[in-house]
Amino acid sequence: MTQQDQATRPRRGKGVLVSLAVVIVVLVAAAAFLLRPWESEAAAAPEQVELGLVVPVEPISINLADGHYLRLGFSIQLTKDATTELQVARALDLAIGVFSGKPLAEINDPALRDELKTELVRQLSETFDGEVVDVYLTDYVTQ
Repeated sequence: MTQQDQATRPRRGKGVLVSLAVVIVVLVAAAAFLLRPWESEAAAAPEQVELGLVVPVEPISINLADGHYLRLGFSIQLTKDATTELQVARALDLAIGVFSGKPLAEINDPALRDELKTELVRQLSETFDGEVVDVYLTDYVTQ
């Protein structure tokens, strides 16, 4: 090869190496980002609770606002280690407190109904020393 051939021939060595290095850095960064454990997911993950008995509660009628009523029946999901004897009358009293006097529109709105159910679960869990995991609505009729 002559000097003139070398001068006119494009240099690929450095450009290829730089491009390859950039690609490798991007791939490593993407892999590190995708494969790292997410702290927020780990912190937000609820503690796994072993489920126990489900206690059914007979439906009752609850007075709502403006002369309407709600027929509410539910079952209470307990933890496997639940030792407290569930007092159904106390659970019903809490449910009446949560749902009573609410406007019909609030009771029938799915999002607000979920908020009321969450509030009932919270109150039941506090009352029964954390042994209540969830509430399943089994009868929910408004008029």
